[in-house]
Amino acid sequence: MCLRCLSALLVLVSNSVLSTELRVCAEPDNLPFSRADRSGFENRIADLLAKELGAELAYSWQLQRRGFVRKTLGVGLCDAWMAVPADYERVLTTRPYYRSTYVFVYGKRALRSFDDPALRTLRIGVQLPGNDMAATPPGHVLAARGAIDNVIGFPIYGQQPAAERIVQAIAKGTLDAGIVWGPAVGYFARKQSFTVAKAAAPELPFQFAISIAVRRDARDLRDALDAALARRMQDVERILDEYAVPR
Repeated sequence: MCLRCLSALLVLVSNSVLSTELRVCAEPDNLPFSRADRSGFENRIADLLAKELGAELAYSWQLQRRGFVRKTLGVGLCDAWMAVPADYERVLTTRPYYRSTYVFVYGKRALRSFDDPALRTLRIGVQLPGNDMAATPPGHVLAARGAIDNVIGFPIYGQQPAAERIVQAIAKGTLDAGIVWGPAVGYFARKQSFTVAKAAAPELPFQFAISIAVRRDARDLRDALDAALARRMQDVERILDEYAVPR
């Protein structure tokens, strides 16, 4: 058998283990990641990968609350969940398709380091990952440096994404700066021509690799997504650039 014919046969066999539909669970109003009109960058990447796999992209719009994995992937509601930490142990993950970091974001008043002498007086916005007031790495570092009363938490649950609300507060002058997960804030910061600078501290990790999650038993799908990511990584990078995702 010719090598080209063998290659084509392998592609057909690989595709046969996949459904003709790629079902993705995502939030319906969480720009710049996802939105019901499919305008988020994770929507764009999911669409790119579905086309590469020859599958129709379908969404189950779900709010990412406690028990998200159990209520979605766990019950077969969807096949994939975009943008999860690469080492998330409750799922099977693809190769990382980007690595990003928390960032300082500011307008007129610069904040570039946790060693800034004004750290305890600047009004700083941070994301709160849940409604239990748990802190992100920047929140923990700020508290350790004595910046407590001047730090304002923005819960991720709200009418607008927390990163968008933080940028709006800086624009209005009610905040001086924010320390935010880069992929969440770059899109909004660029619209305001705000500066985004990498945040880092020795106490905690601030950079994380991001992958796609599938069910633990969906190894064939994971492998197919890995191969699609490898083939289309330049296109993925272009989408990330369009949405100002820092890497």
